Amino acid sequence: MSSTYNNPVKRGFFPDPSVIRVGNDYYMVNSSFQYFPAIPISHSTDLVHWEIIGHAINNNDYLDLSEIMDSRGIWAPDISYCNGKFYIFATLRFNRNDKENGPMRCQLMVSSDKPEGPYSKPVILPVDNIDPSHFVDDDGKHYMIIAPGITVVPLSDDCTKVIGEPVQVWEGTGERCPEGPHILKKDGYYYAILAEGGTGYGHGINVGRSTSLYGPYEPSPYNPVMRQTDPNASIQRCGHGKPVQTQNGDWWVTYLCGRPNNGKYTTIGRETALDPVEWTDDGWFTINGGKGPSTVQKAPNLPQTIYQPFEYDDFDNEVLNLNWEFVRNPNYNNFSLAERKGFARIYTAPGQLFEISAENTLLRREEELCYTAETALEFNPKGNEQAGLTCYYSTATYARFSLCIRNGIRTLELAINRNHGEEIIKQISDIPSGKIYFRVDVEHLNRKFYYGTDKNNMILAEELENCIYLCDEGVPDDPKRHTGTLVGIYANSGGDNSRIPADFDYFSYKNK
Repeated sequence: MSSTYNNPVKRGFFPDPSVIRVGNDYYMVNSSFQYFPAIPISHSTDLVHWEIIGHAINNNDYLDLSEIMDSRGIWAPDISYCNGKFYIFATLRFNRNDKENGPMRCQLMVSSDKPEGPYSKPVILPVDNIDPSHFVDDDGKHYMIIAPGITVVPLSDDCTKVIGEPVQVWEGTGERCPEGPHILKKDGYYYAILAEGGTGYGHGINVGRSTSLYGPYEPSPYNPVMRQTDPNASIQRCGHGKPVQTQNGDWWVTYLCGRPNNGKYTTIGRETALDPVEWTDDGWFTINGGKGPSTVQKAPNLPQTIYQPFEYDDFDNEVLNLNWEFVRNPNYNNFSLAERKGFARIYTAPGQLFEISAENTLLRREEELCYTAETALEFNPKGNEQAGLTCYYSTATYARFSLCIRNGIRTLELAINRNHGEEIIKQISDIPSGKIYFRVDVEHLNRKFYYGTDKNNMILAEELENCIYLCDEGVPDDPKRHTGTLVGIYANSGGDNSRIPADFDYFSYKNK
């Protein structure tokens, strides 16, 4: 019997997918923005089940994100393979909003003999635009394909230098934001693949083709080959796709999407979906028969590898699980898995959650609209220090449930930030010394926070309702919101210079 799968296949904050096949294996990269290590690399044998196997950049000395604003940083990576080497290209988006003081962006390229890495130190390609991809023509010449539209940039044979002027060969169909470009060569045609319509609702994929790399390109009569036209569907914001051919000769495309949460609130960010590609008699292709994104789809005829979900971390290993992400670069002088065996130790340091300078906020992606997360903390604050559990979108928007000192008394504090500074929602005094358990139960837009000294008898502290500030669309006065909500642990000094250990015993996460 043929199996089926549900979209999205890569659930949680995994936008801008790029997938390649090498032999019988598939590798995917996704955008990581201000999070570190940068550019998660995932592996699959069936295009449906994926496991993170590494990151393109995991050396602090290779990428400084310490002053990068929210939703800047690493955008839209692309992975490719040529002559035994893996290449990953990505945009590094600076903080600037105009070009008066320098470029707004540059492109990075790293390479490795192994898909999981380690990868080389990033090479900077000084092209000021977004969404690079790598194309190698039949004559072996290398090109970077980049926005706007389809812009062709000649590269050296080792892809470390730009050796010719960028030329825009196709501007797209005229829709706004022609980005996410890829070139696919098949049966004598160069197929230009573009995301258009903006990365929100109305996003889509359009295609053109030419018999020459430099054009002219004609648009497909089947455009848009992917777009969600049903405003009430459970999958929206579909675009930015890259086709891949299986070892069986079938074609599929991975693309970004978003699942609305009680309306048009993309709480967990943009994700990765998968649908089949069909080639028409006149040499074009469609996706999912032109029906838009599927929610349930017949699985590819490929050998399955099903990975264990990341649901529990007892912090017994001396290396972090690859599903964890730091907000910006970690300070390893203030973080340890070895100092106290079986605990993640975060030392308090200046910089609070609403500040870019905050260090060692450790998060994992939310995967579903309903889940439960829990941790246990041993922490003895002396002054303004705080540590605990956070549901985190950005420095501008988050919720935190923390152990701290208020008026000389051990206190639990629930606070939120809706882009207008922290608001204290609840304070619970006279918290005893010893281990404190924290839990959050998420039900769509509502979040219940619990605490206790006994994990089997936890007490409801407060329910936060209608948390639309933890999503892409819910804060219209915050101009760049491209990531998603993550959940995890943190500690800081509350502005002091104290260095006190916060010891987290475990972290559990369970989808409902």
